[in-house]
Amino acid sequence: MKKKALKALFYIYLVIGAFFMWYTLTEWGYSGKKTFFYENFYEAQSFLLYAYLVVVVIFFITRFDFIKLPKPLKSKIRYTACYAVTGAIIITSCAFSAISSYRQQEMWRTERLEVISQDIGLNSYMPFGENTKAVSLNEKSALQFTNDDQLPRLDGATAFYPVYSAFARAVYPTAHYTPYIYLTDLSSGGATVLCTTTPTAYERLINGETDIIFTFGASKEHLKSAEEKGVKLNFTPIGKEAFVFFVNSENSVNSLTSEEIRQIYSGQITNWSEFGGFDKEIRAYQREVNSGSQTAFIDFMGDTPIIEPATDELFHEMFGIINETAYRNHDHAIGYSFRFFATEMADNDKITLLEIDGISPTRENIENGTYPLIFNFYAVTAGSENPNVELFIDWIQSEQGRYLIEKTGYTAY
Repeated sequence: MKKKALKALFYIYLVIGAFFMWYTLTEWGYSGKKTFFYENFYEAQSFLLYAYLVVVVIFFITRFDFIKLPKPLKSKIRYTACYAVTGAIIITSCAFSAISSYRQQEMWRTERLEVISQDIGLNSYMPFGENTKAVSLNEKSALQFTNDDQLPRLDGATAFYPVYSAFARAVYPTAHYTPYIYLTDLSSGGATVLCTTTPTAYERLINGETDIIFTFGASKEHLKSAEEKGVKLNFTPIGKEAFVFFVNSENSVNSLTSEEIRQIYSGQITNWSEFGGFDKEIRAYQREVNSGSQTAFIDFMGDTPIIEPATDELFHEMFGIINETAYRNHDHAIGYSFRFFATEMADNDKITLLEIDGISPTRENIENGTYPLIFNFYAVTAGSENPNVELFIDWIQSEQGRYLIEKTGYTAY
């Protein structure tokens, strides 16, 4: 009876090993995370799978004499081999699950930090917030809207919220204009000075839910969406800004050429040692599709193919890509953003903006045109029926509007 119970436990043990093998291999395949850790684990676990199958098949063949061997395997050897391989599978599978769970929690924590950081950043630039960082004119605005006027609804990219918040501060009547759409009563039809980020702002503009958005150029997807809905997007250039690449401040590399960056993001160069840095793998971070910085990045890459980012190398918020480079990956990572956002809004001294083709991304080099990656940003409209939209855009292009753009920290067009 005791022997039968032990044998039953042994077979259950084999089944548990098979379950762990199935779970971890399918979990890896489901997650689709193309990282060094997952790929190497998958290779090791695949080897254990073959070993497990070989040992179990040999065990049953010899146990039930399906094939007569010249020299029968001892029972002790059969059981020991099965125990060893199955035990290795269970141990590695448990380790994988623990590490995978930890990484998932870290990803959630990072995403939460992105949201918190963005909230803090936007709150400090609200048009009429207490101690706001939104800049003011040194004289009365030539254009003044009142509560009786139909106020243009504003939205845009995170990086430009300080600019159009300053516009609202100068022209709009005093009120509490929150940047968060989930805190706004859109049904009232009142003025909104929102910041839903570039992808959502374009969607809202195309759908007629806002009047003016402040962004860089539109992505191919946004242009296609507007065309399909019969909407004509109008781009009024109002300023210029530097598109920047950055690394952790402890990275010894502080200058790259445009071609070298394209080689990194196309997968041709994968180690910092090729630029005289540490012998470490490059983590090439990217932003989500249709974000302003990703649209600029795709424009910069041109016809050069772009590597597909791993799940943990793709960021929805600009605060996230900066914080990850600054704190989580030490000197491994490279990312991109825009100068004002990276230096003023994120206010992070743990990153270094790279010189590109030997030129630093300074205000002076933007103004004189020597920095190679300069992009225009726009006030974008889509045929609003609000009669004050054109008045507002004309004022933005006036000396007072240009003054606020420059005082905020950008270069006026």
